[in-house]
Formats: sequence, structure tokens, C-alpha cells
Amino acid sequence: MKAETFLPDDYRPAEDEPFMNERQLEYFRRKLLTWRNELLSDSRDTITGMKDSTRNIPDIADRASEETDRALELRTRDRQRKLVSKIDAALRRIEEGEYGYCEITGEPISLKRLDARPIATMSLEAQERHERREKVHRDD
Repeated sequence: MKAETFLPDDYRPAEDEPFMNERQLEYFRRKLLTWRNELLSDSRDTITGMKDSTRNIPDIADRASEETDRALELRTRDRQRKLVSKIDAALRRIEEGEYGYCEITGEPISLKRLDARPIATMSLEAQERHERREKVHRDD
């Protein structure tokens, strides 16, 4: 078990420090864990809310409206479940020393991109190429 890295509350990764040093890795690890905990908390709240709100609504329009709301909520939770698995994968990459590097080119992913999307696995350029290729194949 490694010692915890000290990280001031106002710390932000900077371009002028070594890429993916201990402080940057700890910053992103904490960011990912906080995000993950928020998503899991929201899921627990949804489950509790759905259990509490199960009721028999006699009006057909009201029942349809509630079912639509539930379906939307479940779809949102499913997307968040997939997001949690991507966060877990990012945390594994931190542990394995692969975090912050593009899985296609091996180049560093910009700190700004990682700060905005800490689960990113590709550099902006590689992501754009991937999306262009995807769009071309989708149009076929």
C-alpha cells in the first residue's frame, strides 16, 4: 500500500510540471472517485424513490405519464451504470500507470481534456479521427 499523496484543495494540474506525476495522478484519482460516488448515490436514491412511489394510479393518462418518467429515469441510470464502468477502467489505468496516455497513439492526452473528461482514453486528435471514421462507416 503506497502512502497517500498530499494534495492541496486548490491544486490543479499544470503543463509546467512532469506529466502524470504523483500529484496529477492523485488529483485525477480523487476526481474519478468523487464522480463515481455521486453516480452511485444518485442510483441508490432512484431505487429508493421507485420503491416508495410504486402505487396504483387509476387515471390512464397519469399512469402513462408516470411510466414514461420511470422509463426515462431507468434509461438515465443505465447510462450512468455504463459511466461507472468507464470510471472503474480509468481508475485501473491509474493503478497500472497507463492513465493519461492515448490508447491509439501512446501520446499524452492534454490535461485540459482529462480535466473536462477524466475517462478519456484518446487524445483529441485520435478521438476526432475515430469519430470521422465512425461517421463514414455509419453513412454506408
